[in-house]
Amino acid sequence: MKIEGSVVLLTGASRGIGRALAEELLRRGAAKIYLGVRDVAVARATLTDPARMVPLALDVTKPDQIRAAAEIATDVTLLINNAGVASFTGAVSADDTAHARQEMEVNYFAPLALAQAFRNAPAFHRGGAIVSILSFLALVTLPVAGTYSASKAAALALTRTLRAELKGRGVQVLGVMPVQVETEMGVALPEPRLTPAEVASATLDALEAGEEEVFPGALSRGAADAFKADPVGMQAQMAGFVHAID
Repeated sequence: MKIEGSVVLLTGASRGIGRALAEELLRRGAAKIYLGVRDVAVARATLTDPARMVPLALDVTKPDQIRAAAEIATDVTLLINNAGVASFTGAVSADDTAHARQEMEVNYFAPLALAQAFRNAPAFHRGGAIVSILSFLALVTLPVAGTYSASKAAALALTRTLRAELKGRGVQVLGVMPVQVETEMGVALPEPRLTPAEVASATLDALEAGEEEVFPGALSRGAADAFKADPVGMQAQMAGFVHAID
């Protein structure tokens, strides 16, 4: 898919990878970008191109806001599911399932709900595209962030399902699996980290190249190569990072 002239809905657009994606989309000639944000007033105050950027109230955990967005953004040709949350909790080591449920709501159920709400938009027909910003932890479980890993694994399965279901319509579905990124969420992970700009640029390069899955940046590609060579060994290495159980 070509970015130039596209109409984009970008969730989680206020900071981090979302903000970097918005700026890179502008540089590549997107005609309009609906910025899915929780606070429209704050977003309006920080627009770099008001003529092409349209802040849209979109808390992806609220079905009414998803429905409203689908009624407003009927011209979307590219949907980017970027909104995400990580609690860095384990399973048995956690006191309850509250954080795990939030991760599933944002990281899995929200992209599913958006796909269903926007199924009649141009993005879901020939020439359209969907991008899922996932994580390398969709492939390898980091137990210290075990419930996050589970939610991203579910989101990867959903991304591959959408690709299969929409193949007949000629829709490109791209899964993006970065390692740790220099964001508010990523500071809990070790250095070195990718920059949001690296992730944004590699994501849109892969989209324009017609790829199905991408590991953005040298760090992510290195991790992907290591996983391909020895998936069992990599998982065993990750398994040492766990929360203590009271």
